[in-house]
Amino acid sequence: MSYQHTPTEMSGEQVQVAIIGTGFSGLCMAIKLLEAGITNFVLLEKKDQIGGTWRDNTYPGCACDVQSHLYSYSFEGNPEWSKVFSGWKEIQDYTLGCAEKYGLNKYVRTNFEVKSAVFDETQGVWTLTSVDGHQVKTQTFVMGTGPLHVPAIPNLPGLDSFKGEVFHSAEWNHDFNMKGKKVASIGTGGSAIQYVPEIAPEVDQLYVYQRTPAWVLPRNERAYTGVEKWMFRNVPGARKMYRSMLYWMNESRLLPILHPKMANLLSKLAKLHIRKYIKDPELREKLTPNYTIGCKRILISNRYLPTFNRSNVELVTDGIQSIGEDHIVTRDGKKREVDAIILGTGFHADPRNYMKNFTIQGKDGMKLLDAWKEGAEAYFGITVKGFPNMFQLVGPNTGLGHNSVIFMIESQVHYVIECLKKMKAKNAQTLEVKPDVQAGFNEWVQAGLKNTVWSSGCASWYLQDDGKNFTIWPGSTWSYRLKTRNVPDQSFYWKALSELPSKATAQASDQLSVSDQTAPLAATK
Repeated sequence: MSYQHTPTEMSGEQVQVAIIGTGFSGLCMAIKLLEAGITNFVLLEKKDQIGGTWRDNTYPGCACDVQSHLYSYSFEGNPEWSKVFSGWKEIQDYTLGCAEKYGLNKYVRTNFEVKSAVFDETQGVWTLTSVDGHQVKTQTFVMGTGPLHVPAIPNLPGLDSFKGEVFHSAEWNHDFNMKGKKVASIGTGGSAIQYVPEIAPEVDQLYVYQRTPAWVLPRNERAYTGVEKWMFRNVPGARKMYRSMLYWMNESRLLPILHPKMANLLSKLAKLHIRKYIKDPELREKLTPNYTIGCKRILISNRYLPTFNRSNVELVTDGIQSIGEDHIVTRDGKKREVDAIILGTGFHADPRNYMKNFTIQGKDGMKLLDAWKEGAEAYFGITVKGFPNMFQLVGPNTGLGHNSVIFMIESQVHYVIECLKKMKAKNAQTLEVKPDVQAGFNEWVQAGLKNTVWSSGCASWYLQDDGKNFTIWPGSTWSYRLKTRNVPDQSFYWKALSELPSKATAQASDQLSVSDQTAPLAATK
């Protein structure tokens, strides 16, 4: 089903809450708003269908590396997951089903790509403007876009001159017939590790260009039996108990991450995994990382390593020197003719890159990317000083390397709802985290990341160029949930409309009235 809303329908729309993005974050936020009795909101989606990662990534073999029963909402269990790690289609169908069940479709505004968000200090209102000039005004602005949605295209000499097929893994060309073709796959991250084994039997020749090898662990990949599904459906507590087991099993993987000496034990397991499948010592050495396991994303697969035993697959570890119309030349001077290039090069994780075409302007004309010029920071990854009534889901330092991010999303959504309830109780038009509170929190975060595997010296998309980790939460997910259960009054400035700076009343008609902005809050439970 498509949820089409033309931009002209939205010109001048006024709401209490505007959510950008309709992936797991945005939909969770919307569901919990309805649960809290808040119905005056919109979900703004830049494409023509809801969804996020699992709408966009449809490459062969695309699947989640977190177990399906855990990579789903705690309040919306699905006893029908087909296997332990579900593919993109099944996950996308789950999100579409959630939208249908909770009646979210009428709140979705598709084809609305936000290019700017500007805060009016005198009214305590955000104006969101689309790329085609239409606007939505809102008291509360929630970013549910997620950090990994803008493909990273490498700056390779001559890539633009290549005459064959070129596409990123997140923009897979399903019309391209690979049968009998010579294909180059650039990158060996989380996407490539899934599609490489899928396309290898199909192509005539596959060149896998690797800059840095990844640590690969076994994947407990299997389908659920009919008996298991019956139990999940019919035995009280069975599904929740199974989900809880998965959660604590994953949570235990944090120990070697926080304690690098324990990581050495995990790396021995990973080396055994490599040795099991790769008998050629030279090839095995190329596929074995020389950095501490966990410093970069750990990948899980039973099929990736065996792929390199195929006669039509070559691992290329010499750097790319240039690309011509029908070939790639590596730094050792070797030329390999190819018909297609697949970019398995991941995404822009640093918001200073993936948000560079999205202007967010808060108080005193401050732009968010200027505030983050030394690196992205937020209070619990949710609120940012100088940007009242703006909330971010899966924001700075709330990413994970060991468990389900859905758990973090639900914690953050709960926190935002608590903020809205307190604003209503205090008759506050704006909420803003105090600068010293944000600074103290981020000092604590960075201190917590010291002496972990993430600070062991490898280059990673978790880190800025200067080595600062802007991505990862430095502890357990349950500790994050405990810290975000309540909203401390003293951490924020709470201001009523009468306390905001004044301006000429000539512009008042162009702003939301006090009743328009605050009336929906009265319905909050």
